[in-house]
Amino acid sequence: MNSVRIGAKIKALRLHKGLTQEELGERTDLSKGFISQLERGLNSPSIETLFSILEVLGTSPKRFFDDELEETKIVYAEDEQTTIADEENRYEMRWLIPSSNEKEMEPVLLTFAKRGQFKRFEPSPAQTFLYVLQGKIRIELGDEIWIADRGNSVYYEAKAPHRIANAADGPSRILLVATHSYL
Repeated sequence: MNSVRIGAKIKALRLHKGLTQEELGERTDLSKGFISQLERGLNSPSIETLFSILEVLGTSPKRFFDDELEETKIVYAEDEQTTIADEENRYEMRWLIPSSNEKEMEPVLLTFAKRGQFKRFEPSPAQTFLYVLQGKIRIELGDEIWIADRGNSVYYEAKAPHRIANAADGPSRILLVATHSYL
């Protein structure tokens, strides 16, 4: 298992436990910066450090590494997908692949109500592709703004602060696939 895969699995376990990087660092006597680098595959833990992290995350080394041997699943039913709604920002997000936070790219279906917007992201090495299925979307990338209509495709590298918002008078829906920057 390579360091990127180990980092992605540690991040997934940390998020599942509801811990921040700082909290995981405190419980393992590691810095938040080290945890961040580890999750992004920029650093590899010693065996002792890895075992300490896994203990805090509630898993054993055997379970952590045995997941690699599971049969690869390529078709996911709708009932395996997770949906959340953010009423304040007026959007609904459906993760199309249950384990996408452990993969190199994360496909989601975003549905915006009128005046809906997704959170603003800071610059990262991530890459984003989206396809407008319905409505019209505003893409803010740094100081520039683009509008994409139904049927338009969009691709960008997230090297500047960025946000996606609904630009239609009604609902808009997009298929969005982002690579993990830490993905």
